[in-house]
Amino acid sequence: MIRFFKGLVLLPVAVVVVALAVANRDAVRLSFDPFSPDMPVFSVTLPLYAILFIAVGLGVLLGGCGAWLGQSGTRRTSAERRREIRRLEGETARLKTYAPPPANEGPNGIYRNASDRVALPAPR
Repeated sequence: MIRFFKGLVLLPVAVVVVALAVANRDAVRLSFDPFSPDMPVFSVTLPLYAILFIAVGLGVLLGGCGAWLGQSGTRRTSAERRREIRRLEGETARLKTYAPPPANEGPNGIYRNASDRVALPAPR
């Protein structure tokens, strides 16, 4: 089902991309020298569709880097919580080995009579 939806979306996108490449295949000079437009120091002559595809690719790459850098706080918090969970699990396992079993506990961890249980104070 997902393959169908992916094909349903990607097929028209591919058709539009191919149509864009065919319609804009004329060579265009891309100059990186704003001071001498007649004789630029560095310029590249490429088809217009190649320049557009490169610009879109750079945008996706820079946007992904920006999103990754923006999530650094979330990743840091997640790593701290994983370390705390590992520490607490180890402490729980260590404390379980030292805790004596209750003397009045019946099968399946159920107390034999209700008066044997310890009541905790109500939260405030």
